[in-house]
Amino acid sequence: MKRGLFLPIVAALGFAFLYAPIISLVVFSFNENRLVTVWSRFSTKWYGELFADPKLLGAAYRSLQIAAVSATIALVLGTLCAVALVRFRRFRGSTILGATVAAPLVMPDVITGLALLLLFVTMRSLIGWPADQGKHTLIIAHSVVCMAYVTVVVQSRLSELDLSLEEAAMDLGATPARVFFDITLPIIAPALISGWLLAFTISLDDVVIAQFVAGPGSTTLPMEIFSKVRLGVSPDINALATIIIGIVALGVVVATILQMRRPKARVQ
Repeated sequence: MKRGLFLPIVAALGFAFLYAPIISLVVFSFNENRLVTVWSRFSTKWYGELFADPKLLGAAYRSLQIAAVSATIALVLGTLCAVALVRFRRFRGSTILGATVAAPLVMPDVITGLALLLLFVTMRSLIGWPADQGKHTLIIAHSVVCMAYVTVVVQSRLSELDLSLEEAAMDLGATPARVFFDITLPIIAPALISGWLLAFTISLDDVVIAQFVAGPGSTTLPMEIFSKVRLGVSPDINALATIIIGIVALGVVVATILQMRRPKARVQ
């Protein structure tokens, strides 16, 4: 094999390994047969079955709510933590804070979920809150876990920020708060967006931690899908996955188009 063909072939095999199952899932979402591995003929009836299933749609809406709120809380807390670690490098407790931030990144989800469950049970016995497990415990758990990821993303961007911009603004009379909101935040905005999207995806995708901290009536979409897959893959799950893939693909295409147009606007 020629040396120049090795990397393209390996890359093609890698992409095929990743995307072939996704393409197969999308194709079989339009299969009329209930057996997801046996093609009969083209049909969209499973999309109708999907929109007629209030339990699955309710779980999807609940997951989107929890993911959006958790990602927003994680973004605020993670940004503040990143600012503290970068701007105030040496303060009492900085080492403990850094280790606490890094812990959820390497801790198994089973351990994290069990620890959060024990925390909620202990708090209930001591102060009577939370009275039961539900969406609020899921939001707290996901916010704590996702905050670590947001902190790492924002921290890496802040460490590369040119401090002379902030110093020049303060020399001109700007207060630290105004410098942060008018100078720092706009510069690190791409990192904030990336951190929020990462936190949103992690929360939406979580099933292990949710199994520990979710209560009756707070089943998330991954939990619902996992319970259905145990009895066999249902075609309406393929339809739901196809819709999610389409939304994600549309977002990627729009972001790519906007990114490609930006340099052209600057040149003009």
